[in-house]
Formats: sequence, C-alpha cells, structure tokens
Amino acid sequence: MGRALMIQGTGSNVGKSLLVAGLCRAARLRGLSVAPFKPQNMSNNAAVTSDGGEIGRAQALQALACGTLPHTDMNPVLLKPETETGAQVIVQGKRLTSTRARDYGALKPRLMESVLESYHRLRAAHDLVLVEGAGSPAEVNLRANDIANMGFARAADVPVVLAGDIDRGGVIAQIVGTKTVIDPADAAQISGFLINRFRGDPTLFDDGYALIELRTGWRGFGVCPWFQDAWKLPAEDALDIRSTNGTGALHIVCLQISRIANFDDLDPLSQEPGVRLTMLPPGQPIPGDAGLVILPGSKSTQGDLAFLREQGWDIDLIAHHRRGGRILGICGGYQMLGQSVADPEGIEGPAGETPGLGLLDIATVMTADKRVTETHAIHAATGLLCRGYEIHLGRSIGPDCARPFAHVAGQPEGATSRDGRIAGTYLHGLFRDDAFRAAYLRNFGVVTETGYDATVEAVLDALAAHLERHLDVKGLIALAR
Repeated sequence: MGRALMIQGTGSNVGKSLLVAGLCRAARLRGLSVAPFKPQNMSNNAAVTSDGGEIGRAQALQALACGTLPHTDMNPVLLKPETETGAQVIVQGKRLTSTRARDYGALKPRLMESVLESYHRLRAAHDLVLVEGAGSPAEVNLRANDIANMGFARAADVPVVLAGDIDRGGVIAQIVGTKTVIDPADAAQISGFLINRFRGDPTLFDDGYALIELRTGWRGFGVCPWFQDAWKLPAEDALDIRSTNGTGALHIVCLQISRIANFDDLDPLSQEPGVRLTMLPPGQPIPGDAGLVILPGSKSTQGDLAFLREQGWDIDLIAHHRRGGRILGICGGYQMLGQSVADPEGIEGPAGETPGLGLLDIATVMTADKRVTETHAIHAATGLLCRGYEIHLGRSIGPDCARPFAHVAGQPEGATSRDGRIAGTYLHGLFRDDAFRAAYLRNFGVVTETGYDATVEAVLDALAAHLERHLDVKGLIALAR
C-alpha cells in the first residue's frame, strides 16, 4: 500500500494544481510510481480518461506529469457548473445528476464512499499518491460533510501541507488565520506550510516565514518563486489562458462566453509565434482584423446563446463573415452556429427551443446520452489523421453536414458552410496534434514553429527542477504516510 500527501491551499487559485503537478514529476524522476488525486473538483474544463469517463483537466495534466494515463479514480467527484446556483455532478467519470448548490450537501455522505473507494484503489497501485484540495479548509461554513479538504484528509488520515499565495498579499494572515478558524482536530492534520509565487528577494520574507512557524507550530517547507513558464501548461481556468500581444500574422479571437468549457483547444494556439490570440471578454466588440473567430465549448449552449447576443456578438459574427473572416465552432460553439438548439427534456435548463445564429444549416437536439470518448478522425480538408476527444450532449443534423469537418470511423462529423469559411465540429483537442495544427494554420499563411506535447513535457521537467531548487521536496515526500 502506497503513501499519500495532501496539498491544500489558503484559497482558490493559489497554485495547488501546479504544485501537485511539479511534485508528481519530481517524484517520478526519483523513481517512484506516483498518481494524482483530487477528491472533488469544480471545473467545466474536463479531460476524457483511459477508462471512458471524464475528470478535471488539471488532474489529466498531473497524470501526464506522473507518466501515467488519466483515470476516473484521480478525480472521483467533478462538479460542472451549469448555472449560477447549479451544477452537473460527475461521479467516477459518469454523470450522476444535476443539483442546486444548496442541495449538494445532502449528496456528500454518499459521495464520500466513492471518493474513498477511488483513493484506496490508487494507493494500492502506486508508491505515492499526491492529493490536491479544493478551495480552502478555512471555509468553515462548508466543513460539515466535507469531502474536498479536511473531511477527506481526516477520513483517509492523509497529512496536509498548506500552500499560501504571497503574490496576492497577506499570506501571513492567510496561513495563521487558517489555523485560527479551523477546528483544532483539523489543524492537527496539517503538518506544514509553504509559500508560493514569490517575486523578488526571498530573504526579505525571512521574518514573516519565522512568524508563521511561531504562530502555527507548523514546519515550513520553503518559499517558491513565481514559475515563469506556467502559462505554457494546459490552463484549468479560461481566465488563465494568455492572450498574446505579438505581431503574429493571424489574429485569432475566442469569445469568452459565460459557461466556456473544454477550452484546451486554445492552449497550443497561444504558443504559436505566428498567431495573436485574443480571449475576448464580455462587452468588447469582435476586432475588425480578426482572421478567425472561435466559438468554444459551452456547458450551457442555450444560456450562452443568450449571453452571446447580449454582447452583440451575433451581429459582429455576421459582419466578420461578410469581411471574409472565418469562424470555427467547437462542440457547444458548433451547436450555436446552427439554426436552432432544442432541449425537449430540459437537460441543460428549462425545456424549449432556442434560435441559433443561423450561420450553419444544421439543427441540434439535446439528448440525455452523453458522448465521452477519445477519438481519431480524418480531417476532411487535408486528409490528415488527427487525435482528439468528444465530450458532449446533443446531436446535430442538417444539409451542411453533407460537407463534414472530419470523418470518424468512416462516418461524417461536423459541418461546413457552402463558402467553406464557417465550420463546426464536436471534436476537441485537435490543435494539440502538431501536424493538424500546422496544416490548419497554413491556410492562413502561418508557419508553425512549436511541438506542443514536447513543450509541455519540457515545462513539466523544468517545473520539477524549480520546486527541487526552492522547496524541501525530499522532506515533503518523506512526510507522506
């Protein structure tokens, strides 16, 4: 039976996912069989697993850092927000239900059984399991029946190290305050702390570091400087995708819709020197110099159609097309491009039918059966074999499907307009494929210069080396039990 260590944070987005990914790679380079684990994640950016389910994209990256395939046991509970107060609940890779936030607590005792089941399977199969918390253990109003932080740590008896983000300011209060507000038995589960995202001379924080040790009684495991190449790794949050302000010949604009999902299609594009990528925020018009506009995936197609129209982007897209620009809709974005989106059973929200943008001659009907699978496809325009994945509800049919975007298992997939400048597909992740990305961008006069997967591997190695230099990695691994 392997050992385990949990990294929790003083808040959301303090760098827990990156720290766990780096520690996974560091442990792997030390010859250990290691696996990541996150009891509960909330994200609309999911990855398809080797066993045909879905988990958070961050755990898929951590699995890559471990040199193993992503598996549903690595993230047994995934919450995918559908509205401001509700989310789809994925358990061990499969959709269980949709629930409101106030009703979710009643599910937690049942979910803890699945969490511990998955955790024990991973421990049995690996030397080390590195666990990532969610949000903060200081959210004591959510402590009852907790499965994400201290509730899990105590149920599984996993030692905890608390990470604080000094770049936000107030890191002393973050860490000392956490010990102050949590239950003493929870505090006893925490064995140490570390400081993340430091900029400047770390010796200037020596007194603060000593004060945290004094006030908490916890051991410090180091001060980690800001890791400059983090942006080259797959983003967990759409807000983390870096717009590029260079002089690339092709300006690609991605619309930041309200329920954007599975936006990893954009990560490889953001690293191409010949591309300027703009993540267009709400309220901003589509720039006139855009060569390609991407409508990304959505967790709520009908809701995001309304959101898109509120921004005036429906009018902008028509103008963009008239100027000779191209449009690519991916998954939910593909559905939006059609004539209509019908949801007769109310799967994504209130039952009904919503007019689409009318830019593709297709119609979509939402169905309860969810397609989650890794896919190999032949791109129709280039004849290239490329790899991707599907993760969607709904089926789309119509005259423009006679001009498919690709072929999957000999069957047409997606659709293209008569003039060839508007296309839609259910296939995610195609731009990770270097050959496909090169061929696709060549149509815009862009010569690609990056090998995406090779870049991610190199950055993970650099991240592990970065943590080895600045944190007591040996001590952290020794702490696991």
